[in-house]
Amino acid sequence: MKLFEKNNVFRILTEVISEGILIVNDQQIIVASNVVANRMFGYQKGELSGMPLEALLPENVREQHKLDAGAFLQKGHQRSMGQGLDLVGLLKDGSEFPLEIGLNPFTLLQKNYVMAIIVDISERKRTEQTIDHWFQIFNESLNEIYIFDVETFVFINVNRGAQLNLGYTMEELNQMSVLDIKTDLSEKSLKRLIAPLINKKREKVDFETIHKRKDGSIYPVEVHLQLSSIGKKEVCLAIVLDITERKNYTQHLENKVEERTLQLREALKAEKQLNELKTKFLSLVSHEFKTPLTSILTSASLLSKYTETEQQEKRDKHINTIREKVKYLDNILTDFLSIERLDTGKVKYNITLFPLSKLINEVVYNSNTLLKEGQRILYPKDIDGINVFFDEKILALALSNLLHNAIKYSHEGTQIELQVTEQGENLQIDVVDGGLGIPEEDQPFIFERYFRASNVLTSQGTGIGLNIVKQHMFNLGAEIDFTSSLGQGSTFTLTIPFKNYEDEEDPIG
Repeated sequence: MKLFEKNNVFRILTEVISEGILIVNDQQIIVASNVVANRMFGYQKGELSGMPLEALLPENVREQHKLDAGAFLQKGHQRSMGQGLDLVGLLKDGSEFPLEIGLNPFTLLQKNYVMAIIVDISERKRTEQTIDHWFQIFNESLNEIYIFDVETFVFINVNRGAQLNLGYTMEELNQMSVLDIKTDLSEKSLKRLIAPLINKKREKVDFETIHKRKDGSIYPVEVHLQLSSIGKKEVCLAIVLDITERKNYTQHLENKVEERTLQLREALKAEKQLNELKTKFLSLVSHEFKTPLTSILTSASLLSKYTETEQQEKRDKHINTIREKVKYLDNILTDFLSIERLDTGKVKYNITLFPLSKLINEVVYNSNTLLKEGQRILYPKDIDGINVFFDEKILALALSNLLHNAIKYSHEGTQIELQVTEQGENLQIDVVDGGLGIPEEDQPFIFERYFRASNVLTSQGTGIGLNIVKQHMFNLGAEIDFTSSLGQGSTFTLTIPFKNYEDEEDPIG
């Protein structure tokens, strides 16, 4: 074990790698681990050394692991572990998480070892679940949905509703183009319809046409066509409504037709708003990810140039830059996941009684690392006896968000003050700064998702944090409000209701 601990090359290489690394001997005993692996499994530095590898696996797979590991050590060639299987790691606290493992055998000083490179794929699993969710919505929609190549018009994907209505299987449709089912459109007229989308003159094209089923019957449809992409490939997305019933309505049913048309217009309006929100979201993500990723790439490139011992300070500087930018990206992803959980109602709250002073000390301590030159945070007075019956994690998240905003949007050398007052049956927490302030015309929208005030558009930010805090406060029966003057600063206020603690036994869930 000491062989790896004293090896500076091993230590430097493993500590700048973002994956977890474990070195295991031929007895399946861990002899070395990097910081990422320690953190991934919940252990402190040095705790993993000397432990059997099976301690990091759930009990129900340990016996099979011994057999597989023994066979692998005999063959001794590089491979991935558990191909086609869902691998799970066991944290120190007993919880589990999904992972991928690459196994790399090597020999050092006539002893056989295996380097296990471990990747936590929790985020990927959640992403896959999200993709599966949206694919299910796509496939189960009662409307016909088509995705086809903009140049050849050949179908790439067709949902189940369209397959049932047309009478074709997906295998048959993969060999067909749009012109095979549209009897009243020629290739030339279809190109004219798509041209405004390709030329970026229009975002969507709506038109009526006729579809032809496999059995030769036809039916009228209304098509909503827009441009999209799969990777680098441009495609068209067509949402098609079967309007047979509408076309066949008699005069006696005109009122019904008007009602349905109104519903359709509302649906199209909602679709347009969704497209606008999607465009804004993609623009935001692109900008907020591109800047830190560029910094990470630059620092990573420069690290390779500093090879001398006396250049360690420069190496440390770039390593710190990489860590800061990765942490920033992680925070953005955490915000996006928080929005998804809030929107789907998956948030579970844990209401407990806790001292306010403890929480504020922790939040301020963490926020101090973000302070600009000369900035300082003023603690609230006389709060040692105040206990709060609330979700401690959510209150910490809310206060951290408000403090971080106050720091970011205030100048160097300014003070940020935390004030706590008891207002009847409520506890009021104010975060007061003397920063940029919020323009009056922007104030009604400050809690809207992705909204950013016009005077801070050039600084980093997603416009998500305040929206998340607002939703959590609403769910927990609390409130968030603010007052602000441009150029003079802002005061954000959390109002937390006091509870009769003896009567509150069940947490909100």
